[in-house]
Amino acid sequence: MNTSHLLFWFLTALSILSALMMVTSRNPVHSVLWLVLVFFSISGHYILLNAQFLAIVNMIVYAGAIMVLFLFVIMLMNTQSDAEPHHGNRMRLAGTLAGGSLLLVLVAALRESELRSLQVSAPEGNIGLVARLGSILFTDYVVPFELSSVLFLSAMVGAVMIGKRH
Repeated sequence: MNTSHLLFWFLTALSILSALMMVTSRNPVHSVLWLVLVFFSISGHYILLNAQFLAIVNMIVYAGAIMVLFLFVIMLMNTQSDAEPHHGNRMRLAGTLAGGSLLLVLVAALRESELRSLQVSAPEGNIGLVARLGSILFTDYVVPFELSSVLFLSAMVGAVMIGKRH
């Protein structure tokens, strides 16, 4: 087993463990922090697949901006344990049954999959690099790129007009 396989399995275990901790944590702020760790480990997987641009965008957009937004919303909600409704054992049983059913479906789908026999290998070259992405965006896909920038600009102007008070 080489270093990339060990790193892959370490990042996979870290992703699964931090996702489980995110779901089972009772403190919403701790859940957000565990989710940030999930996003960082997913970015590590992107780097292993030679998709550096995707890894950086994942860290900046999701682990940075979205998680800060979630954290502010959670802090502004003023969640208190005495104000939350207590559902009891019925909801735990329903959640356990739903999660078990989902796990059963996933295991059955993966068992019949042919992909388990294939080994993922990181491609060599400049497939996931920013220079290659930029050259493709500004040569082959320049019209859709410019149209999406106009769409984003009109969405920003619309948000400013809606938020503006008369």
